[in-house]
Amino acid sequence: MLNKQNTKRKEIKVMGNKIFTKEIEKRLEKFPLYSQEGKGEDATVVLKVFNPYGSGTWLVTEGEKQENGDWLLFGYNHIREWEWGYVLLSELVDCRINVFGYKMPLEREVRESNGKYKVKDLVKRVAA
Repeated sequence: MLNKQNTKRKEIKVMGNKIFTKEIEKRLEKFPLYSQEGKGEDATVVLKVFNPYGSGTWLVTEGEKQENGDWLLFGYNHIREWEWGYVLLSELVDCRINVFGYKMPLEREVRESNGKYKVKDLVKRVAA
């Protein structure tokens, strides 16, 4: 019983965060895991999450909803260097950056989370 309650709380928290909206969820349903395999930097970016206070960018290209309501995401990520990898949505939502003693969340780039950009387009912007 306790596990069910914790799962529901986590699901509510994930959906309540500005990083993840119903619109993003619908878009991810069109791009399940492995749906863009082999496209490389020509893959469509469904969601861009970034650290507005320093390095850290996640260009999410695919995702799959898990049994507990969380999402397993895949994409091109940059902290120290660009690499492809997986991350849970809850990890992005729970991540906090220490800025002068304040714990600040990651943010979603609204203009670039619309499914109209390719990875290669946004990598250039991050590098610039």
